Amino acid sequence: MPTENKQNIWLELADVKPIALLIDPKDEQAYREAEKLVNTLWNKWRNRFGESTNSHEVLARVAFQFARLYMEAYSQNQAVNGFLTDFEKRLDELVIKM
Repeated sequence: MPTENKQNIWLELADVKPIALLIDPKDEQAYREAEKLVNTLWNKWRNRFGESTNSHEVLARVAFQFARLYMEAYSQNQAVNGFLTDFEKRLDELVIKM
């Protein structure tokens, strides 16, 4: 991946060491929004579970939550793609009959 037109950013997630990334500047907003979502959920759950749960366990729960949401969205997208494929096939059949 060429590094021209790339920028370095640091993501601060939960209470782990900041993560350096080299990204396309046009993608920075998406990275920052993702960083904010992770930290918001981590802080919410860290406060909810208190000191009885170590922060890495809370971060693992956050990662699992995002993975679960990803899988739900993926499944929904697969269903939509299937519907659109069938719809396009039926539409083609109708147009050919005309």
